[in-house]
Amino acid sequence: MEIARLEGYLAWEAEVAAAERDARSFAAQFPWLSPGERENLEQAYAADRLRYAEDVVDRAVERCRQLAARYRSECRRICARWAAVCLSVAIATALLAVIPAVLHG
Repeated sequence: MEIARLEGYLAWEAEVAAAERDARSFAAQFPWLSPGERENLEQAYAADRLRYAEDVVDRAVERCRQLAARYRSECRRICARWAAVCLSVAIATALLAVIPAVLHG
């Protein structure tokens, strides 16, 4: 679990760095902005992109949870079917072993 947290942290830090880099690149298209205006634009751009990235991650996490619940349910259903099949085979085998002894004896 700790590896997954580390991977998540590193992925998020990479996203933050990319958002900041892209914000600088975007703001550079407007050379007439003052340094303060450029900084405000960069901050707004990066914040908006990170909000979007958070939304994407949240939707992915929710979808993973939905799929995990679905797969758990499906697994329980399949296990129950296999248990019924195994029990049926065991009962049939027992009956086939007992019936000849009852008939002859």
